[in-house]
Amino acid sequence: MRKALIVGVDYYTHFTQLSGCVNDAHSVAAVLERHADGRINFATPKVLTGTGFGNLVERTQLKEAVRELFSGDANIALLYFAGHGHIEDTGGFLCASDCKTGDEGLSLADVMTFARKSRAMNKVIILDSCHGGIVGDRPGLQGAAEIIEGMTILTASTAEQYAHEETDGGCGVFTNLLVDALTGAAANLVGDVTPGSVYAHIDQGSYRVVC
Repeated sequence: MRKALIVGVDYYTHFTQLSGCVNDAHSVAAVLERHADGRINFATPKVLTGTGFGNLVERTQLKEAVRELFSGDANIALLYFAGHGHIEDTGGFLCASDCKTGDEGLSLADVMTFARKSRAMNKVIILDSCHGGIVGDRPGLQGAAEIIEGMTILTASTAEQYAHEETDGGCGVFTNLLVDALTGAAANLVGDVTPGSVYAHIDQGSYRVVC
């Protein structure tokens, strides 16, 4: 079984609005749905989008969805998030629609705890958000990482960087490269797309991948 949680948040009640994250979420869901030969890949990915006041991705909803994703013993459990990210001395956060401050978001330490404890064979975390690169670091312990065997992390930015949307607001720069990679641009000589080949493709745009 393959499980995926795909989240895109454009609308925030207290933060600057974004314009490409929901589009990014739908693009990622579409590219993950089937293999190049038409076979089903992720049959029923869960998609959460924050598009307006009547359609929020709330923090409690986001946390429970991530918890559920990493429960069970799936072959692959994949998390994709596009939206605002926040960083402070206690670590990083994924900002939900209803956050009043950045540290009210879902703690990346919690995300990593869910993933580390998961019985899923392969855990994949993809973050198109500012400061996402801190996700693999252990708060308060410089140089200590929490990545374990079977875990792959791709982020649009390092801990110190910002993620960027295209100037027309249609999509995120990182996700545009990611989708391009998954649709064949990162295929190797036998047609397979691997974390390494995705890294090589995205790295051309000066982004970071951690495996």
